[in-house]
Amino acid sequence: MERRDFLKSATVAGLGAAATGSVPANAQAKTGATRPQSPDMIYRQLGTTGEMVSAIGLGGFHIGKQADPEESISLIRKAIDSGITFLDNCWDYNNGTSEVRMGNALRDGYREKVFLMTKMDGRTKSEYNKQLEESLSRLRTDTIDLVQFHEIIRFEDPDRIFAPGGAIEAAVAAREAGKIRYIGFTGHKDPQIHLRMLEIADQHNFHFDTVQMPINVMDAHFRSFEKEVLPVAQKKGIGVLAMKTFGDNFILGSKTVEAIPALHYSLTQPVSVVITGIDKPEILAQALQAAKTFKPLSQTEMAAMLAKTKDAAMTGRYELFKTTPHFDGTANNPKWLGNSSLA
Repeated sequence: MERRDFLKSATVAGLGAAATGSVPANAQAKTGATRPQSPDMIYRQLGTTGEMVSAIGLGGFHIGKQADPEESISLIRKAIDSGITFLDNCWDYNNGTSEVRMGNALRDGYREKVFLMTKMDGRTKSEYNKQLEESLSRLRTDTIDLVQFHEIIRFEDPDRIFAPGGAIEAAVAAREAGKIRYIGFTGHKDPQIHLRMLEIADQHNFHFDTVQMPINVMDAHFRSFEKEVLPVAQKKGIGVLAMKTFGDNFILGSKTVEAIPALHYSLTQPVSVVITGIDKPEILAQALQAAKTFKPLSQTEMAAMLAKTKDAAMTGRYELFKTTPHFDGTANNPKWLGNSSLA
């Protein structure tokens, strides 16, 4: 798919400029593509990629849950029409249904309006390639803008990916072939695993374009990605994708924070995108309202929010993605990872 190589000049709202961090010598900024923008949406630079993307990202899992596929398609298109340009997905979401529905939604010229991301579970070159071809077909595109290694939640995951015959070989080859444009990784379990992934990448002289991690009002108190990983990613010029703002509504269930303030907290951090699950029009409206009303929180305001959530957050009981297997899809399906001497 042809993409224009001219980045539209735009003012970065909120903390977008901070999201790029300092730029290391081996991660020079590139030139991104032009996409439509809405005056009611925030747009930020994606690390050092040169891409300008919406600060609200449409989560891929939730748009595959609707009983009627047309409802999913309508929701995706409404999000795009409202200014959301960053779309999240994954090869395994709803057994591929999320990608199929997103691919159908991106027909009729919608593909050119978005920055499309998906994720691969494969840790081996062969499994990654298999999953990537399926994702390209489902998403109805020749090129996926960003593909991330999914669920880096075990300390051995970096070793598997960077081993001879590992998935990194497939990802780099796919980038060279034009099937993908940027490479990143995700995880939600422990910040030390993220730091190890970055350390192993450094040992192989590899620069990740993005990293996805939990950023929310409780994270600061327990195994904090915000405190431990975010500063490192900034220093390396890696675009940070925030997730788990609500922890699948468990954090909201604690009654210590409401939805829009929680989104404002995440948006105040030096991140490129806050990815949020949107499964119905009311939730889309909520996310759009958060963007439209966003003003960076002051240090005093953030301190007050953290103080209010501290007691509930200390043991991680509302961040189940850190403390239980509730969110660990690959743990329940090890075959997705592929055969490996480390498996």
